[in-house]
Amino acid sequence: MATVSLDNVRKVFPDGQVAVAGASFDVDDGELLVLVGPSGCGKTTLLRMIAGLEEIGAGTLRIGDRVVNAVTPKDRDIAMVFQNYALYPHMTVAENLGFSLRLRGTPRREIAQRVAEVARLLELETKLDARPAALSGGQRQRVALGRAMVRQPAVFLLDEPLSNLDARLRLAMRVEIARLHQRFGTTTIYVTHDQVEAMTLGQRIVVLDRGVIQQIDTPINVYRQPANLFVAAFLGSPAMNLLRGTLVADDGLALVSTHGTIRLGSSPPMPALDAWRGREVVLGVRPEDLLPLAGDAGDAALEARLEVVEQVGNEEFLHLRCGNAPLVSRAPPGTAAAPGATMRFGIDPAHGHWFDPAHGTRIA
Repeated sequence: MATVSLDNVRKVFPDGQVAVAGASFDVDDGELLVLVGPSGCGKTTLLRMIAGLEEIGAGTLRIGDRVVNAVTPKDRDIAMVFQNYALYPHMTVAENLGFSLRLRGTPRREIAQRVAEVARLLELETKLDARPAALSGGQRQRVALGRAMVRQPAVFLLDEPLSNLDARLRLAMRVEIARLHQRFGTTTIYVTHDQVEAMTLGQRIVVLDRGVIQQIDTPINVYRQPANLFVAAFLGSPAMNLLRGTLVADDGLALVSTHGTIRLGSSPPMPALDAWRGREVVLGVRPEDLLPLAGDAGDAALEARLEVVEQVGNEEFLHLRCGNAPLVSRAPPGTAAAPGATMRFGIDPAHGHWFDPAHGTRIA
């Protein structure tokens, strides 16, 4: 196992596009770190630079104590799992699992031992003589993972390994990857655009947008304290509600916007907001903090028209319209009225998120 350290690592393509704009972070020995962001944000390019498949334009990359900028991929002691499995169709599962070891001249007895151990861990023992065409998508992905595992590398690199699987298999494989990491403790860097994968797998996550790192922290800290509007809107399902308006002191705090006045009552002291009174701000509210009020109970922060109810078993997603602003509330089953009805909602000021609308930064 090893640490991975990036110091101002940069990549610019020949057409001038900045794919990665000065990435700096450390991956601890044994850590599972997730790179997450929308398509085109630079996460896969960054992973490929760590793997040695893309040339580093500037900066320094270390794996363990070695600077590896000029080291070939085969000499970096890494193993990579790709999105498309990349299995050899003419080889059996056992041959696919052991292929990289054969290339390295590993003795046959050791190859057989490692392949058998990995096949047992991944429940592929009965498929060792099968070829990839006879396997399900989940089994193929397990073979791809197993082929990396038999090498016992210092670092695992996983590039959206679950994106070709259906929802049920994605969940099962996500749990399997977490279990394997807990068992082996290999330093792992995992790329995904799926925020659920990022939140559930990563011990820390790196959020990227257009080649720039937006925030690095534990999943729960990124969710509870997004650094800027991009992170706030990107991370969370459903996404955070964002309401723009002027902050005023009107019997407590209120946000005056084109959608009406949103009353926040007596919010807890937040000195950073004092300088923003009378100025335009953005208020972010997670769907679970936009609270439906029954009857006349409580003081309503706003009223909104119910458009669509998504019933997902143990909860409902209420899709609302407040003026022209779309909102989503996460509520217990049976909370919603009929679509078209007007509902009243409260907002817990302690769970509000405030942002500078000009620069997108969080108002601390």
